[in-house]
Amino acid sequence: MSSVSPNKTALLLIGFQRDYFDPDGILYSVVEESHRLSGTLEHTIEVIDTIVNSSVTIVNTPIVFSESYHEFENPMGILKAIKDAEAFKVGTTGAEILPQIQKYGDRIEIIPGKRGFNAFSNTELKELLVEKGIERLVIAGCVTSLCVNATALAAKENGFEVTILSDCTSSRTPVEQDMFCKEIFPLFTDVVDHNQFAKEIVGHSD
Repeated sequence: MSSVSPNKTALLLIGFQRDYFDPDGILYSVVEESHRLSGTLEHTIEVIDTIVNSSVTIVNTPIVFSESYHEFENPMGILKAIKDAEAFKVGTTGAEILPQIQKYGDRIEIIPGKRGFNAFSNTELKELLVEKGIERLVIAGCVTSLCVNATALAAKENGFEVTILSDCTSSRTPVEQDMFCKEIFPLFTDVVDHNQFAKEIVGHSD
């Protein structure tokens, strides 16, 4: 893992909403097994608790759709499934950010506008990172093969170093998670677990 000082590092949270992480969430079953095996939420909270008093920027990019889902013209695949199931709809419980994340208040900056897989699209994420002088983006969340992958590729194309937290991300199946973390991401990013990243931040002086 490349060594970048905490004040030039940002932790990006993707998909930490009730529809993915609450047992009553509409899409909980999609990533339930991967959540359980990787300990995605628990390990992410451990990371945040460790770095909360550091100079690392922490950003959350929730996905929220309008009541009519007018953002979709001809949705296919999982986007069609999201629309049909009415997941992440504005004003619903499922679209809410998890209370485990909300408890950190304004220590976690919220960037609205995410409507698809890539957290840079239709948002001011890049502008925020550039303004803060961020060089490395560390990603946690779900779904690994979709939003995490698309955002990681976009981050790389935008000139950021990218790190994926292997046990803070969830995919549709453990096999898919393992493939992305061992075979796909290493082609263009660093892949580490939450302990390795937290240890680096704690041991680094700005």
